[in-house]
Amino acid sequence: MTPVRALAGVLVALATVVVLIGVAILPFLNPFWFRLEQGRADASGWTGWSTARVTEVTDAVLHDLVIGPPEFAVAVDGVPVLDERERGHMRDVRGVLVGFGVAALVAAGALVAARLRSGGAAWFWRSVAAGALALAGGVVVVGAAFALAFDAAFDVFHRLFFAGGSYSFDPRTERLVQLLPERLWYETAIAFGAVLLVLAGVAARVALQRVRPGPGDAGPAPRRGAAGPTGGGRPS
Repeated sequence: MTPVRALAGVLVALATVVVLIGVAILPFLNPFWFRLEQGRADASGWTGWSTARVTEVTDAVLHDLVIGPPEFAVAVDGVPVLDERERGHMRDVRGVLVGFGVAALVAAGALVAARLRSGGAAWFWRSVAAGALALAGGVVVVGAAFALAFDAAFDVFHRLFFAGGSYSFDPRTERLVQLLPERLWYETAIAFGAVLLVLAGVAARVALQRVRPGPGDAGPAPRRGAAGPTGGGRPS
């Protein structure tokens, strides 16, 4: 394998990881998931609001997060729900989501281009499978960390993307963590990991089934006089 082919394989594997994560995020960016989890996490009890009011406010926050503009200025009885620090954190979250969304689209385009360029050669599908399997292994490791020490793992995750101190809120006084209690994030992390494992498993299986010799993967030509597929090393 040439260095160029090796580098292309690594890039295809990385693009596979990014695309799979991007696809796995989509099912959780909808109000129906948050309504389910807010009920389980007793967001009404934390906020002191009715379920209808919790839904109304959460839908407004999600709209600003996913569609924008990222104002996060929803108010209840004329009083803003989120303070400036909470709104700043949500703007940071939107920035991370938008950035990752762009990266996922670029990675998807790169995969399509690599597939067309390679003509479906074996090296391409092996690289896709390698990326999917590596992602599955990473999910198992990270999932174990979250299961054994959720608070510490959650903090490490936030430190990777946000400035220190910008994501710590008091559930006694700040609405953001009352609307989105810790249990909601714990169960969402579990569900997200499960979706990732399924997607990675399906991608790896499909890719391995498609592995076949391509233009750049053919082995050395058989020597003259070698036996053909029907047997017999010499002409009849």
